Amino acid sequence: MNNLCADIGYKSINHDGEQLCGDHVDVVESGEDSTVIVLADGLGSGVKASILSTLTSKIISTMMSEGLSITDCVETIAKTLPICSVRGVAYSTFTIMHLVENREMELIQYDNPLTILIRDGENYLYPMTEMNIDGKKIYHSMIKLQEGDVFVTMSDGCPHAGIGLAYNFGWKRDEIIKYMKTVVAGEYAAKTMATILLEEVDRLYDHRPGDDATACVVKIRKREPMNILFGPPRDRDDANRMMALFFAKEGKHIVCGGTTSSIAAQYLGKKVEVDINFTPSDMPPIAKIEGVDLVTEGVITMNRVVEYAHDVLGENKLYEKWNFGHDGASRICQLLFEEATDINFFVGRAINPAHQNPDLPINFNIKMNIVEELSACLKKMGKRIKVSYF
Repeated sequence: MNNLCADIGYKSINHDGEQLCGDHVDVVESGEDSTVIVLADGLGSGVKASILSTLTSKIISTMMSEGLSITDCVETIAKTLPICSVRGVAYSTFTIMHLVENREMELIQYDNPLTILIRDGENYLYPMTEMNIDGKKIYHSMIKLQEGDVFVTMSDGCPHAGIGLAYNFGWKRDEIIKYMKTVVAGEYAAKTMATILLEEVDRLYDHRPGDDATACVVKIRKREPMNILFGPPRDRDDANRMMALFFAKEGKHIVCGGTTSSIAAQYLGKKVEVDINFTPSDMPPIAKIEGVDLVTEGVITMNRVVEYAHDVLGENKLYEKWNFGHDGASRICQLLFEEATDINFFVGRAINPAHQNPDLPINFNIKMNIVEELSACLKKMGKRIKVSYF
C-alpha cells in the first residue's frame, strides 16, 4: 500500500433563477484506497436536467459499486441516454475519475470540458485514447499518479462564463489553466480550490449565471496523521496513560481545554504559556506548550470548529474566515481540514459542571456531542477518523 491519498472537493452554482442544479457529482468508495467520482451535466437546466444528471451519476456509481467494469458502465450509459430530438445531443454528459488504489487514475470523458491536470505547477498533457461506443465519442486515459497532482474537472458552465460580458467567447481553457495554476500554488484543500474557481465563474457571469456550473477538484497527496486531545480523563489516575498514548502517535498534536493543557504540560514537564502574539477576536486566546503544535480553549473553540465544518460541507462561504484566521478555531480548521488525512481523537470523559445546563431540553455532555458531530463531518470530507475515550 502506498502512502498517497485523494483529497476530493466539489462545488456548484445554479443557472440564474433555478432552484435545482442540472449538474451532479457522485463519489463512491470502491474498496480500500479506490474511489469512483462521477460528474454529470444534464441537458439544459432546472428539474429535468437535475433528474438526468443525478440518474447518470447514480447509475454509473451503482454499477461500479457492484463490481462492474468502467467499460460496462460507459456502454450502459452511452446506450441508455437518449439524444434530444430537437438539439441532437445526449441528455447528459459525464466525466468519470476512477482512482485505482491511489496509484493511477482511469479517466473517462464524454462531452464535458476536458479535465485539466496540474503537475509540478504546470499543465500536464496526459495521453488520451478515443473510443467509439454506440456512435458516441469517448476519451479514455490511464494516468500514473504523483504526489501534488491536481485534477480539475468541470461542466461546460465554467468555460461558458463571461460570454457576452467579460469575454466574447467565454472563459477559454488556456485562461482557466493559467488561473488554476495560481490557485494550486496556494496549496489549498480541494474543496477550497473548487470554491475559488466557482467564485470566479460567478463573477464572470456578473452573478447571474447563464448555465449551471460545477467544478470538482481531486488533489493527490501524502497521508498526514493528526492527533487531537480534548478533555481530561474521567479517572485522573488514567491521565498518564492517556498522555503517553497521545504523544506516542505520529503527526502533529493539538491540545484543547484548560485542564487538559495543564495535564499535558505536567506530563511533558513544561509550562503553559499565553501566546503573546494572539490577535484579539471573539474566540478565547490560544496558549503554548513546548512539544505541542497547538494549544486552545476547549468547548467554545471546538463548537466553532463544528460550525465551520458544516459550512465546508455545504456552501463553503466561510472558508476565507478560517483559512486566514489566527484564532484557535481557525488554526484547528487549517490543521484538520487542509493538512490532516488521518485524525486520532483522544477524548476525556470527565464532566465539566459548567457544560451541563439543566435548562436545556436535553441534558448530556456537550463535549461528547461536539466530538461525534465533528467526526461525522470529517468523515464526509474523506478523512480517516479514530476516536478513543478515557
